[in-house]
Amino acid sequence: MGRPALASRVLLRGRGREAAALERVLSTARAGGSAVLVMRGEAGIGKTALLKHAADRATGFRTVGVAGVESEMELAFSGLHQLCAPMLGRLPQLPGPQRDALSVAFGLREGEAPDRFLVGLAVLGLLADAARDRPLACLVDDVQWLDDGSRQVLAFVARRLMAESVALVFAVREPAGEDARELAGLPELIVEGLGDPDARAVLASAVRVPIDPLVRDRIVAEAHGNPMVLLTLPRALAPAELAGGFWLPGGRPVADCVETAFHQQFRQLPQASRRLLLTAAAEPTGDADLLWRAAGLQEVPVDAAAPAEAAGLVEFGTRVRFHHPLVRSAIYRRTPAPDRRAAHRALADATDPGLDPDRRAWHRAHAATGPDEGVAADLERSAERARGRGGAAAAAAFLRRAAELTPDPVRRVTRALAAAQAQIDAGGPEQADNLLAAAEAGPLDDMQRARLERLRARLAFSRMRGGDAPRLLLDAAQRLAPLDAVLARETLLEALGAAIFTGRLGEWPGQREVAEAARAGPPPPRPPRMVDILLDGMAGRIIDGYAPGVDALRHALRVVRQEQRAGATDADRRWLWLAFRVTPEPLATELWDDDAWHELATGAVSVAREAGALGVLPMALTYQACFQVHAGEFDAAAARIDEATAISEAMGGAPMMYTSLVLGAWRGQEHDALHLIGTTVEEVTARGEGRVLSLAEYATALLYNGLGRYDAALAAATRACRYEDLGFFGWALIELIEAAARSGQPQAAAAALDVLTERTRASGTEWALGTEACSRALLSDGRDADAGYQEAIERLGRCRIAVHLARVRLLYGEWLRRQGRRQDSRAQLRPAYEAFDRFGAGGFAERARRELLATGEAARKRTVGVVAELTGQEAQIARLARDGHTNSEIAAQLFISPRTVEWHLGNVFAKLGVSSRRHLRSVLSAPD
Repeated sequence: MGRPALASRVLLRGRGREAAALERVLSTARAGGSAVLVMRGEAGIGKTALLKHAADRATGFRTVGVAGVESEMELAFSGLHQLCAPMLGRLPQLPGPQRDALSVAFGLREGEAPDRFLVGLAVLGLLADAARDRPLACLVDDVQWLDDGSRQVLAFVARRLMAESVALVFAVREPAGEDARELAGLPELIVEGLGDPDARAVLASAVRVPIDPLVRDRIVAEAHGNPMVLLTLPRALAPAELAGGFWLPGGRPVADCVETAFHQQFRQLPQASRRLLLTAAAEPTGDADLLWRAAGLQEVPVDAAAPAEAAGLVEFGTRVRFHHPLVRSAIYRRTPAPDRRAAHRALADATDPGLDPDRRAWHRAHAATGPDEGVAADLERSAERARGRGGAAAAAAFLRRAAELTPDPVRRVTRALAAAQAQIDAGGPEQADNLLAAAEAGPLDDMQRARLERLRARLAFSRMRGGDAPRLLLDAAQRLAPLDAVLARETLLEALGAAIFTGRLGEWPGQREVAEAARAGPPPPRPPRMVDILLDGMAGRIIDGYAPGVDALRHALRVVRQEQRAGATDADRRWLWLAFRVTPEPLATELWDDDAWHELATGAVSVAREAGALGVLPMALTYQACFQVHAGEFDAAAARIDEATAISEAMGGAPMMYTSLVLGAWRGQEHDALHLIGTTVEEVTARGEGRVLSLAEYATALLYNGLGRYDAALAAATRACRYEDLGFFGWALIELIEAAARSGQPQAAAAALDVLTERTRASGTEWALGTEACSRALLSDGRDADAGYQEAIERLGRCRIAVHLARVRLLYGEWLRRQGRRQDSRAQLRPAYEAFDRFGAGGFAERARRELLATGEAARKRTVGVVAELTGQEAQIARLARDGHTNSEIAAQLFISPRTVEWHLGNVFAKLGVSSRRHLRSVLSAPD
């Protein structure tokens, strides 16, 4: 029993740097803050010992921990459940949606699959509440072996901790590959091998017989400073091997060396002890009661535990704890398969089928010697319950194993396709690919073949929004058409979305080919669903052109708005999200409808927050941020972009950069904007997402027009307009008209104006007609120009698109000054400058300032508002608090804990010189 403690002390020899880093983490939590540390290193390097050292040093803390288990990676939220189990008494104190999500995730109640955002918020709230009494230390070992759900939630929590008195320390085996990608970007500590003097000392502590110096040096050299290798290998070697003639082959994986030593210790135990330890290694939760029931079924006596504990391999108590994770893996992986199956069979028989049918099914699956329909059917039933707890990833794990154990080839294909569908939804492309290959090997009827092709196409699109995805989706839709018209139309809308994303980088089929296939395909059901109205509206717009197709598109927009207002069902919400994905600047911008844009953008974020929609909220936030850019709310847009980026990174996704390009262009910082544009172009070109190329060219043209470099703006705008990308083609035309007019190329400007006019007049909104009036004024003289600018100001003044109103005033002021009407020009340039300066549109603000100087008036510096003293998140929290939201409501909106809200508000009060929430309303005006 004393050996593990001794080994821990020895393993910490030479670890002063690592111990100091852990002490800093604990000190931060003691002082009322939160700190996160990710320790990375190879197997046996000492990460587990360092975690134990942190636990020992966490005096005054409440300490909880969990270690990932390789065999348990398929059980959704199992690691998270173990970590949170000591704190579940605080569950009733969480907000209702969070409490319900966590209860379903942990199997405490039935319900639909909880979104991981809500589960993450619940865990964040649970940890924050537990840390109110005393600091909390959360120690997570072998992260690479945690289930996907637990890893993602803990990474999310790690990025949102701030003022909760929580120390969160992860240990990850390297190389971990994709199994710990969610932790990328968090503070890291690389745990390396010991230096030679410390390595010799550790080796000496493990050797009880004389050792040949040459053998000692060989072991030290080939151990590369790995303490576990130095401690365990000598126990597995005979004295004669240590005394001389010992040879350790080079290039052997460290984990393999350590596991070999542990397994040799295991083999030296009595047979009953070995059977007991194997059963414990096969039981993921460490449930001692279950273990002893299974041991009884195998006729293992109680005293079999003593030799295993005396060897320092395991500790039996209310939970079963192995001395080191490698002990468990060494026992389980190196034991013959028949013995492993026997252990799982005993555990299945010992598990109550009424209380825990899913774990029983899981053990039965591992005990199976071959295909077994009874086990496969149990797994299939468990998949639906697993989906309720852990979503698609959990369901996919059970369905995949069910398919493997299905004896009937036809039923095996059905289960493999269901597993592949769940795996695609869960974001597991490689596993989905393998399942589709397995399904393809079986007997496929026409419907199954069509479903398989659709899944392959969806897989291609999920991997890369470009390439062959449009063709594959179109082929799948055409195969489905005579078999399932409803599914065929859904697939056609996905194909159309893929073609729009592919844009100019796509080959066959393009947008038009897919739209024509949709028009010639199966008719919509009666009454048509939202997906059918969207498909017909988009196809009509692409085939018939803007003016003939605008009515159908306007109808689709009305339906989407109605669905959002009414609160879409889960099935319809999927298509509501697709409405936003079909064009990243969706239907509203194509129709120049700023009211609809505002409503949909605000509603999308609200619906996504309420539903806790895992994959949608970052997209909805980006959509809202783009509207805020056009409304002149740059700081609010930046805050939305930051929030979307943080959530995407926390959940292991790639940030959406679309709005960042536009915001960077409006801000006018040339170096920063061009760097972001260049980086984004490289990324999207590599994956074939041609649509973003047009957006990048539009942003470049906007940037250079703001800076007054019209030749460069014209070149970029011309490139942007070579391909008609839905949503922002009209924006690119605006840049082309201004750049061409100012570059002395009126013919190019007039041609672009003709194209723009067709759209704006068909749309007929104030935004559209105001934009047309401004562009027409740019190409006019005398009274026509004067009247055009005034009409534009009047129309855009009734819109939410504030940046364009300021831009018209700038253009009008520039024209008035050139007409010698200095007083009139100042009346336009002054508000233009003040607006651009307030927005943060640096390039356009400087243009306005120079024009004002040319009229003889110096531009006055804007008085910095009180909000400028606040960080982006502080400003968000201050506004929400001003509007009457509670700390819990603010925390739920911003994905932080109530305690962090409280901490930020303290900073806000200090910076603004107020003492309570009621003073915020007088200090923070609505424009701030």
